[in-house]
Amino acid sequence: MEKRYQVFISSTLLDLKNARQEVSQALLRANCFPAGMELFPAADAEQFEFIKSTIQQSDYYVIISAGRYGSL
Repeated sequence: MEKRYQVFISSTLLDLKNARQEVSQALLRANCFPAGMELFPAADAEQFEFIKSTIQQSDYYVIISAGRYGSL
């Protein structure tokens, strides 16, 4: 059985929305599972632990960077 890799995608959300979508689509075409924080907002410590667990379970971690960083 062929392994399907999970790839965590990290970037600022609003300004790189299109880039995130394109990377997610490329990963799906490559038979990978895209994962990212937009799927589960970090509202409290329990959610943050879930996000950290998802990152640790991922096979790869992709960072998409641009001229903006952090929250408003």
